[in-house]
Amino acid sequence: MYRRLLAVLVSALLLLCAAPARAHGPAAGDAPDGIPRLTDDRGRVLTLRGWNVEDKTHRGEAALSAITERHFRDLRARGFNFARLLVFWDDLEPVRGRYSERYLRRIGQVLDWARTYRVHVVIDAHQDVFGPAFGHRGIPEWATRTDGLPFTAHPDDWFAEYFEPAVQRAFTHLYEDPDLRSAQAGMWRVLADRFADHPAVIGYDLINEPMGEIREGEDLPTAARRIEAEQLTPMYNRLADAVRSVDRHTWLFVEPTPIVGEGVPTGLGWIDDPRTVYAPHFYNTAMEAGADHDPSAGWIEAYERAVTEYPARHRIPVVVGEWGPLNNALPNMGHFYRDALASLNRYSSGWAGYVWCYGGGYCALDAEGRFRTNKEQTAAPYAPAVAGGVTAEGYEPESGTYRLEYRSSPGFSEISVPPGASGWRIEVTGRAWPQVGTVPAGRTATVRIHARPGGHVTVVVRPRTPR
Repeated sequence: MYRRLLAVLVSALLLLCAAPARAHGPAAGDAPDGIPRLTDDRGRVLTLRGWNVEDKTHRGEAALSAITERHFRDLRARGFNFARLLVFWDDLEPVRGRYSERYLRRIGQVLDWARTYRVHVVIDAHQDVFGPAFGHRGIPEWATRTDGLPFTAHPDDWFAEYFEPAVQRAFTHLYEDPDLRSAQAGMWRVLADRFADHPAVIGYDLINEPMGEIREGEDLPTAARRIEAEQLTPMYNRLADAVRSVDRHTWLFVEPTPIVGEGVPTGLGWIDDPRTVYAPHFYNTAMEAGADHDPSAGWIEAYERAVTEYPARHRIPVVVGEWGPLNNALPNMGHFYRDALASLNRYSSGWAGYVWCYGGGYCALDAEGRFRTNKEQTAAPYAPAVAGGVTAEGYEPESGTYRLEYRSSPGFSEISVPPGASGWRIEVTGRAWPQVGTVPAGRTATVRIHARPGGHVTVVVRPRTPR
């Protein structure tokens, strides 16, 4: 019921706020004005393409056991370079003040697999409906305070549980109680201290899909903006201070409430850290409830307008932390994937689909390890790293052609290609040369491009013409 109510409220808001789609704008592949790109420690422009990796089933001694080396081998084999790794505070600190060394070692093992296959990892402090006190995962029971307010489970619509009074009050206590603030900061100091120097770790997502308490008389968008401004912003600044006490360099990923996914601009304020990444999620309520994509509804355009306002104003990169519909084989879903990928690639430094697993539901792959319907569109050529300033970038799914233009600086750039039925041809113009000019059929490759600094370089990747 609550999810249907959310859909009605947000749909009404979109009808009021929607503007016509842009008739003009940045060139294909360019971010909107003011949104910088993510960079590495050599100053290269980074693009992250990948998937979430999770184990929500096992806990305690078996925690994370569903994640195997195969996950990262298969990610890399299809050209992806990024994983958002879900970890849970209730597993890390099951008893207050006692951190699980076993869990930390297990996280380390997963990160070692990522390093072996050259996959960047964001460690995500994940919560669903707050945590185990409400039958989910995330914030420990000892850190859950409800003031005796009621909770009713909604097994057929778990998102509705966020609107239960006990869950909403638990978020308020997390944000406002000094001892819980300190405990959350301590948890992040432990994680950051342990993994600050791990080569696979590129960032920390400080909390997944934070929610809060709706006050009497507030509509949902107003409540979301207040929670973001008055509770999430100070929380992120506290956690940034905690992480920086032990780790000075790793990127910090901050999320708005999930309401931004319906085209509602965030109320987040300034995060006082120079290595902050805006990390919204990209879900549509109607599609999550089982509906097909409606290309005429303008949802993707409304989302892009809403989600780019904050990072453009604060000049921070964007990486979309989760996206992808449940029912990916519905008639319009091929259209959705084409439009969604074009939008995401326009303004973001990367994205992580949900979720890299083998089976049904949200899984990217079937039990035999083949892409499920339409999800193969996520595997396409891209530039994981560019030594220089990107001036134009774009991918044409109809022809399978990727084009990159940049002004070169010292260092080498990288072009990633997934397995192709006919292989790939890499053509470079300017004072530059590729490591190889062709990639055989069925092969994944990361091709280095060397260029003399200061020149204009164009790289075109297209399928080879079969003989």
